[in-house]
Amino acid sequence: MQHPRTEVSEKDLNSIGDADARDNYRIVLRFRDKLLEAGTLEGCYMNLFKGAVDVPPLFIGQLAHVILRNILDGCDDPLQLRAAELFFREQKATLRDGHLLLADCETVERHAAGTRFGSVGRLIVEAQGALGAVELDVLDRANAALYWERESRHDTVISITYGRPALDALCRVMEAWVRHFLDVKALIKPVRRIDEPRWAWHVGLDAESSDVLNELWSGREVDAGRMRRVLALFALQFDDAAAMRPDIAGRVVYLGLCADEHEFVRMKPQNLLLNLPLNEA
Repeated sequence: MQHPRTEVSEKDLNSIGDADARDNYRIVLRFRDKLLEAGTLEGCYMNLFKGAVDVPPLFIGQLAHVILRNILDGCDDPLQLRAAELFFREQKATLRDGHLLLADCETVERHAAGTRFGSVGRLIVEAQGALGAVELDVLDRANAALYWERESRHDTVISITYGRPALDALCRVMEAWVRHFLDVKALIKPVRRIDEPRWAWHVGLDAESSDVLNELWSGREVDAGRMRRVLALFALQFDDAAAMRPDIAGRVVYLGLCADEHEFVRMKPQNLLLNLPLNEA
């Protein structure tokens, strides 16, 4: 740790008696070498997706976390900071009293066995299956300051129901993410549905939403169970149409966010960087 750039030879690795420890060191060293080669965290992040991804998802999430910490430095909106956690921490989706709630998966699992949180304006988030029920605070404008006391605990919930402030906060984070990496300005807003029968472009923010949007665009019918997993839709428009591919310049780009069959939300923020229809010129 004192000399993080030290060259480590295969002979050095083979001197480690435990085979699992040797493999773990190889993974860490490969990741370190990617960081050194790229020169910046952003460069390393983008390079990870050129070809087969050969680093653990944990490392990718930690990179996104650090980069977002820089992007949102000075941000005084707790809802944006909580919404940003979707970029690097899995969430559990629950529909409760008409609200579509997202809670941190690890926190739900850790406390589902019986631990309870005191709350200001608490709601009960019913995790599916064996997770049981966990009481968590739902952040809104009125109590958003709770986040400052508890950001490292990941024990607050947001509602991404259409019209709720946390959904708009997620839009602002996505805009900042795109602007930081791609140096293009875009406006992202939530939409209830896609009214264009043959829209120009879409980006799934997770594996499930990519599949659903592909099927809908091609005219195939998506069964009701899968459609219920669509948590949010967004419309993205570039400030400068010239930033887009000329054949669809000025058109809306639709974004989708889904839960999987177990109600887990695993956002892939890299899709926002790799799959937008940018003008290569």
